[in-house]
Amino acid sequence: MSALVRLQINGQPVEVPEGASVAAAIAQVTLHFRTSVNGAPRAPLCGMGVCFECRVRIDGVAHQRACMTPVREGMRVDTDD
Repeated sequence: MSALVRLQINGQPVEVPEGASVAAAIAQVTLHFRTSVNGAPRAPLCGMGVCFECRVRIDGVAHQRACMTPVREGMRVDTDD
């Protein structure tokens, strides 16, 4: 069994297995990642870092691809950034 990693998604605590992606952690809390400038909802589309639809703010750094970023203990993630 994998160790659990604790992080916050939009201020809500969540635990996911070590090695999970930030996208997987977000899916534990919400399916809403961000809203486009036209108001359309966006979420991971390709899951391999090509489409950039899953961009979020991680530890204050904007436009990080959630599908390509592994979770870390204490990480803070904000969607809809």
